[in-house]
Amino acid sequence: MKNHFSFPDNGQTRAVVERVTPEIDGGRYAIKAIVGESITVEADILVDGHDKLSARLLFKHESDKEWSETLMQLFDNNRWIGHFSVEKQGFYTYTIEAWADHIASWMHEVDAKVRDGQHLKVELMQGELFLNDMAKKAKGDDKKVIQEAARAMKGAYSKGEERYGEAIQIAMSQQMLDWATKYPERQDAFRYKELKIYVDRKAAGFSSWYSIFPRSASREYGKHGTFKDVENLLPRIAEMGFDVLYLPPIHPIGKTHRKGKNNSVTCEEGEPGVPYGIGSQEGGHDTIHSELGTVEDFKQLIGACKTFGMEIAMDLAIQCSPDHPWVKKHPNWFKILPDGTIKYAENPPKKYQDIYPVNFETADWQNLWQELKRIIYLWAEWGIRIIRVDNPHTKSFGFWEWIIAETKKDYPDMIFLSEAFTKPKVMQQLAKLGYTQSYTYYVWRTHKWEIIQYMEELTKGEMKYYFRPNFWPNTHDINPYMLQGRHEPLFLIRYFMAATLVSNYGIFGPTYEYLYNEPYPNKEEYGFSEKYEIKWWDWEHRNKLTYIITQVNRIRKENTAFHSTNNIEFCEVHNDQLLAYLKTAPDGNRILCIVNLDGYNKQSGTVKVPLYRIHKNDWETYRVHDLITGASFSWKGEYNFIEIDPYILPFHLFRIEDI
Repeated sequence: MKNHFSFPDNGQTRAVVERVTPEIDGGRYAIKAIVGESITVEADILVDGHDKLSARLLFKHESDKEWSETLMQLFDNNRWIGHFSVEKQGFYTYTIEAWADHIASWMHEVDAKVRDGQHLKVELMQGELFLNDMAKKAKGDDKKVIQEAARAMKGAYSKGEERYGEAIQIAMSQQMLDWATKYPERQDAFRYKELKIYVDRKAAGFSSWYSIFPRSASREYGKHGTFKDVENLLPRIAEMGFDVLYLPPIHPIGKTHRKGKNNSVTCEEGEPGVPYGIGSQEGGHDTIHSELGTVEDFKQLIGACKTFGMEIAMDLAIQCSPDHPWVKKHPNWFKILPDGTIKYAENPPKKYQDIYPVNFETADWQNLWQELKRIIYLWAEWGIRIIRVDNPHTKSFGFWEWIIAETKKDYPDMIFLSEAFTKPKVMQQLAKLGYTQSYTYYVWRTHKWEIIQYMEELTKGEMKYYFRPNFWPNTHDINPYMLQGRHEPLFLIRYFMAATLVSNYGIFGPTYEYLYNEPYPNKEEYGFSEKYEIKWWDWEHRNKLTYIITQVNRIRKENTAFHSTNNIEFCEVHNDQLLAYLKTAPDGNRILCIVNLDGYNKQSGTVKVPLYRIHKNDWETYRVHDLITGASFSWKGEYNFIEIDPYILPFHLFRIEDI
């Protein structure tokens, strides 16, 4: 009888690497980073026996031919840590290499035996072999010095041992350790699987969005707004400190089943329809609504935004009005009902008779995908580098993974924002598939414990590696119950937290700024919503909220602690109506935000500042400088009293400064 067996390829490998972080779903998905960010990698790394262990963190950009590497350090119970910086946009690969370090083990053995008073010979013979091997890898002066050290080892156990003392000094020296680090032995090293990072441009990690309907941009009552009217608003929007101008769909609007005010199925003469009912005889997603202007007008607006340090975000809504050219040309891209009609969009009990959803289960899916890619590439040719995607969770996961990867190949600076208010794991899946930023549940997190719990979910767990939140206190679809009373302090509170808890945030512009609050009865929606009708705003009007928005945006840009989301730590304060959080940056910038969540009553309490985060001792005094009001206070130690009157200002934005 024959024995059938096989040996593993790595039978002599002794190191084990496991529980690597960050690693998303076994390496299936890339983590996310921003240019200039430091990446921290941890792993459990162990080896059998008593030998020392060495581990290196290896990394390279997709354009690099060779790996770069950095040492990993043991910090706790076989847990190792390493760091590297990502300096270029695009994909990076990283992995870990570990091995039983015979040179380090030898050095430890020599040190122990010398301290015990033992006379060494075989150990120095081994040292000579190690040094000779290093010399083969070394060049220049290093090579000569290492070769001389090897001769010293040989002279220590031969010819009367005249170089014994010198050899022992070399074996126990920092120089020997440096050589071992620079020219490691790496015998039977274990290499972990390769993991991916996608590195985005800085705007992906830090941005402030202002949303308007272009058709409502006119200063003249009764007139349909144009791109030129939007261009005239740019100085005002830029002055407020916004850097992204988000526009809902700007394409032709269908007439068949066009909706009227408040989503009425009856559209009166002259009513403009819903921009999300995309497509008419004029064209579809590759066409501009003629009342807004031409493609050239739009390109001019894109260029004008750049002169103000802003970008335009376009809205990708993959749906059609019954008049869209696709409906006639590609009826198989839609769901055909048994009676032969095309199924319109529904979200029971809501009905959207003016919109046909695209059917991603179509047998012609490849042509559908290619057409959508053509649309995105066309927009990119116009100069668009930010796309907000409407309801991506109702489209194919496979499509999103493909189209985002395809787009990034040719337009690596493209930013995709996922507008998905749906199940948590669906939102997370979209982020894993490549979405740069994601809408969140912020609008519904109102109590202190909810906010803390949600922020810790976003910033302390695995989501911090791939889910980049963008906080909005309202949208053109969501009018929160909290804001329907038009109470100004609540508008200030919700705005302030959106802008300071995370590094990306936005508002549905004039509606929020001017405290518009008209609700649709018994719903978190706007009555007489701008989705269904044109509004005319007093664009010259300024109020307290306008002032605060302008100041907060300026402060966000000037203080690097606001440029990250995951650097937040909540501070203890024994009052459920006071929320305090600290944000710090590597350059020493320290920001403490304290919010009175009760927009109607004065609240007070004692805030516990984590001194280790601000590099202070308990006996030291430091200054907290309110960057909005200009007031400053001297604090000392961990515990300090605070009182906030919402009718004056419902929050403090303190910069912590040394005295």
